[in-house]
Amino acid sequence: MAARTALDLRRSSESLAAGYPGLLAQAQRVAAIVAQGNHGRRRSGQGETFWQYRNYDASDSASRIDWRRSARGDQLFVRETEWEAANTVWMWRSGDAGMDWRSSDKLPTKKDRASVLELALASLLMRAGERCAMIGESERPRTGTAGLEKLAATLFNSAGEPEHLGAKIPAHARLLIAGDFLEGEAVWRERISRLAARPAKGVLLHIIDPAEEAFPYKGRVKMTFPGSNLIAPLIVGRAERAQAAYREKFTAHKAAMADMARRLDWTLITHHTDQPATAALTALYGAFEKGKR
Repeated sequence: MAARTALDLRRSSESLAAGYPGLLAQAQRVAAIVAQGNHGRRRSGQGETFWQYRNYDASDSASRIDWRRSARGDQLFVRETEWEAANTVWMWRSGDAGMDWRSSDKLPTKKDRASVLELALASLLMRAGERCAMIGESERPRTGTAGLEKLAATLFNSAGEPEHLGAKIPAHARLLIAGDFLEGEAVWRERISRLAARPAKGVLLHIIDPAEEAFPYKGRVKMTFPGSNLIAPLIVGRAERAQAAYREKFTAHKAAMADMARRLDWTLITHHTDQPATAALTALYGAFEKGKR
C-alpha cells in the first residue's frame, strides 16, 4: 500500500469528524450541543457578546440589573454575556518506529490511527472556535478551516520526538498525547510527571494493535525490533508456549499505565486499531468536554 499523503489523512479525519454527531444520538445532552455546532461553549460567563436576559435573583448583585430592560415592565432583568474563553489543546503523536507497524494489511498502522483521531478531535474543537497546536513544532495555536489544514500538514510531517514534550506550553494547558507507550510505564511516568508539574492536564491515547495484546502466533516466529538493525532478532521456537506469559506481561503494562494516569490526574483512553475509530473519538470528546468544567 502506498504511503498516505497529508491530503488523505485530512480527508479521513474530516470524514470521521463529520459523522460524529450521529454517534451521540442516544446521549441527548451531548447530541444537542454538537447539533448546535458550539461544542458546549454557549454558556453564561465572561465575555462581551450578549447572550440573554434572565429574571433577577436575590443572589445577584444589584449592579448586574439591566435597568433599561427592566424599565419596560414590572420585573427586574439581568443581562448575561456569553462565555468566550477559547481554550487551546496541545497535541503530540509518537513517531516511534513501532508506530508504523500493523499486524494485518486490513488494519491501519498505529501511527495512522493516532493521527486521524487527533485531527478528527481538532476538527470538532476548531469548529467551536477553540485552538489546537502540535507540541514542540514551533507552530502557534490555530483555529478555523485554515488552522486545521495547517495542523494536518504539521502532524503529517511530525517526527513525534519525545523531546518535543519538553517544549514550553502555557500553565494549565490541556494536552492530548497519543502513542503505544511501549517504552514502559517508568519512562512515561517521568515524562507525564514533568508535564503535570507545569501544571498541565490531559489525555493519554493508548493505541494498540490487536495482535500486540493477543499474541496469536504459533510455531516458529522471528521477532524483530522496529527501526533498529543493531538489535538481533528474537527467534521463538514455539510461540504458543509463550502466549500466556506474554499476555500477562502486556496486561500488567496496561494496568501500570492506567494507574500512572490516575495518580497524576490524567485520563487514559485505550483504543485497538481493529475497533471503529468513532468509538475512540466519542471517548476523547467526552474527556475534553469534561476537562473544560
